This record gives sequence, structure tokens and C-alpha cells, in this order.
Amino acid sequence: LQGALAACIIRLQFSTSHNFFSPLNLLLGQMTDLIYTEKELVQSLKEYIKAEESKLDAVKSWANKLDVLTRASTLDPEGYLAHPVNAYKLMKRLNTEWSELESLVLQDPSDGFISNMTVHRQYFPDQEDEKGAAKALMRLQDTYKLDSESFARGKLPGMHHNAILTVDDCYDMGKTAYNEADYYHAVLWMQQALRQMDAEEEHVVSKADVLDYLSYSVYQMGDLPRAIELTRRLVAIDSSHQRAGGNLRYFEKLLSKQLNELNQEGQEPATEEPIQLGTYKRPNDYLPEREIYEALCRGEGVKMTTERRSRLYCRYHDGNRNPRLLLQPMKEEDEWDSPHIVRYLNALSDQEIEKIKELAKPRLARATVRDPITGILTTANYRVSKSAWLEGEEDPVIERVNQRIEDITGLTTQTAELLQIANYGVGGQYEPHFDFSRKEEPDAFKTLGTGNRLATFLNYMSDVEAGGATVFPDFGAAIYPKKGTAVFWYNLFRSGEGDYRTRHAACPVLVGSKWVSNKWIHERGQEFRRPCGLTEVD
Repeated sequence: LQGALAACIIRLQFSTSHNFFSPLNLLLGQMTDLIYTEKELVQSLKEYIKAEESKLDAVKSWANKLDVLTRASTLDPEGYLAHPVNAYKLMKRLNTEWSELESLVLQDPSDGFISNMTVHRQYFPDQEDEKGAAKALMRLQDTYKLDSESFARGKLPGMHHNAILTVDDCYDMGKTAYNEADYYHAVLWMQQALRQMDAEEEHVVSKADVLDYLSYSVYQMGDLPRAIELTRRLVAIDSSHQRAGGNLRYFEKLLSKQLNELNQEGQEPATEEPIQLGTYKRPNDYLPEREIYEALCRGEGVKMTTERRSRLYCRYHDGNRNPRLLLQPMKEEDEWDSPHIVRYLNALSDQEIEKIKELAKPRLARATVRDPITGILTTANYRVSKSAWLEGEEDPVIERVNQRIEDITGLTTQTAELLQIANYGVGGQYEPHFDFSRKEEPDAFKTLGTGNRLATFLNYMSDVEAGGATVFPDFGAAIYPKKGTAVFWYNLFRSGEGDYRTRHAACPVLVGSKWVSNKWIHERGQEFRRPCGLTEVD
């Protein structure tokens, strides 16, 4: 528009350079040109003003919308971000939508805004972060068997903040899955986008684009009749679509071939009923106990029988008459009988928890696992959380917590690993794993020189509104976070052999934020504190 305006001005300058003292007919002729030139100029000016006003209106709309949003979010930041949809949309806004606003403002550069963006951009999430947030929603969807409609409408248990996914949000979710060749989730989210689109919700993405992704993803899931039906809908909307016609002919030919091989005359056409959670089976992955693990996360399949419960007790625990526990013994509750898992109440005070979090927050980084071959700490897709390690010398609170763990367990913490603090946010999890190293990974803790991980002491530093349980798939136990409590179990038998039953997992956090701290206690120094038994499995 600025170019058009400049062109009109140049044309006007050229016209006025003529001699106006020519005969009147020439003057009138030239003036007529100038009239039309001026009209074009005015029209160009109006378009320029309209574009500027449109841009300003768009920026104002953004500002008003985000003003309302940030007012609500800053009233209770943790509560707001406890909703996984809010966390995803924050990632999406900062990575994608603010960049779009930046491009809009750049049409007429604003130095103040751009310098602000430049200063803050280093802290913005990137494309990988947005993708990770989308995958977290899908992980929650799978684990807790939540359909896309529930997420899109913000219908999650215990939620107080309203958060919805628009048509375009659902489309972006589906596209993220599609780009990862995850056609199962691509189908679910493209179908949700289509459902909301059919309900006449506002959207930017075209129905043709949604049907394009959906039809091909359905084909990848092996449902040719439905893929054909969806592609026909696409052709009906856009007959000139570059892929639709070819895809339709290919799908029909493939279906005909399959029917001939089965000696069938024909097949009932696919219905236009929306695809639901369960329409297609989720593909198997690398985790053999996936179904058991996720069922336990949902509270299903817990093997806590009446008989077993009758063998569980609560008691006061003084650490074998430890002087520090004599006047105020710990309240100990059995969580499971075999292997023996206990919970200690009031293991951490609120003040201690806040201090630990204060020390850990500046250092939180993507949590790592120890490579079983090299023994080096590295990140892994099956552990999604942020963690930090704190030494006892850093603060009296850390030293006091370490001493308390030693008093309670009767084991020395001199050879233990540092206190690890972990925060599990939206979709945060740690899939089934062993804390100890197996025989096939003899060098896992070689660099530490303290032997294997004998026991695990796990402090819960927050309550979790939904999800976040610690589950043991082998024997069907689910232990739920309770702020200020701690759970303890042995990873090794007295013989030093690993107890493979202790394979456990941290379920994805559905609603809320989960804070834990744990101490991995090693073998060295425990020779007289936990002597060997008479058999391999004592």
C-alpha cells in the first residue's frame, strides 16, 4: 500500500510538471487526468488507512484479549498452569501467536516493541517446546482415556479454570501428531477440529485442510472405507485439490483389490459417524507393560485386597531408639506388604518444602537418567520432568533432611547420592523403570564407587489434584502423593540381588504440579546396618 501511495505521488508529480499555460482544452485534458490520478490516490490512501486501522484493530483486539487472560492467569499462576490445556496454550501463544503479532507490527516497525521482543525472546519457548506440550496432552489423553472432546472443552477433573481448545488449536495438535507419523492421535485431533468446525465455531484453517490430513491419517490406520468417504467429502468441497482426486482413486483401487482377495462383492460404505476414542487401537510401543501401567495410573487394577489390607499396620517409628526420634517418633504406615513399602507422615514441614523449592528452582533442568552402558547422565523421552541436585553443605535445611532420612532408615547417607528435587508439570512422568542397576549394566554406578542403589526414600512436596501416582506394575500398587509425607522401599534384597518387583513409574500429572525430592541410598557403608540374610531373597 505504501508502494501504491508512492506511485500515485510520483504520477502526480509527473503530471504537474506540465505547462499549465497551454490552451484551455489541453489544460482541461491534463486536469482531467489529474482528477483521476487524485481519485486513485485517495482510494490508495483509504486502503492504506484501512490497512493501518485493521492492523491497529487487530493489535487492540490482541491487547484486550491478552489483558483479560493475563489478569486471570496472574491471580493464581500455579493454579492457572495446573490445567494442562492452559500450559499448552501458553506454549503455543509464546512460540507461534506472539510471532504472528510481531510480523503484523513489523509492517510499520515499532522500535520499542521490537527491542522488547528481542530482549524477551531468549526466554520464549521454541517449536520443540510447543511440540512437547502437545505431546504431553496426548500422553494424558492416552493414560487417562480422555477423549479429544474433553480436552477441547476443558472438562478435566478438579479444574477451576476454564480453558478450551479452538478449531485451530485442535488442528495444530493433529498436525503435530501427523508430522511425527503418529496417525492415531492425528485422527483424534483432526476429527475434533472437524467436529467443532461442523458446529460452526470460528476458525482460520479451511475444512479442506482438515479433511486432507484426516483422510490420509485414517488410511494410515487401515480404515479404507472411511478414508474414501472423507476424501469424497474433500473432493466435494474442493474439486481442484491437488491430492484429493489421486488419493481417492488410489484408495478405491486398493479397497477393490482387498475385496477381490477376500472374494467379496462389495462392502458397506463407511458411516459419517464421528471417530471416537477407541474407534482405532493405539499402536503398541516399546513398553511391554504399557496397559497395566496406565490402568494403575487411572486407579484400575490395583491389587489391594481385603486380605492384604488386613496385613498392613500403622505404628510409631523411633529409628531403633534413635535419640532424635525418641521424643517425637515418626508416624509410619504400611503401603504394601511384599515388597514392604512404608509411608512416613510429617516427613517434611511446609517451611522445609518451600526452602527446598527455593533452592532448586534456579537450577531446574531437564531430568536425566543414568545410561546403563556408560554410566553417564543423559535425557530420555520416558522421563519428562525437571530436576536439580542439592548438597547438604548448601543450606542447613538440606543437611537436616539428609540427617532425618538417615535417622528414619537407619542407613548411612554418607555414600548416598545428593538430594534430587524433581518437578513434574503438564504431562510430566517417569515411565516404568528400576532404580537399581541390573546385571547387564554393571558400570551404571561405577564412577560413584558406592555400589548399587540399595533403597529409595521419596518425599512428596506437594499434593496433586489428579494423576501423578507412583505405581508398581509388577504387583499392582498405586501410591498417591500427599504433601509432607515420604515413602521408602528397598531396591535390593539383603543378598545384594535386585528386587525386580520394585520396577515403578511416576504417572503423568493430569491436573496440578507435582514436586518430589528423593534420596538414593547406596550399598557402601551399610554392611553392619543391613547385614546379609541367609537366602538370596531375604
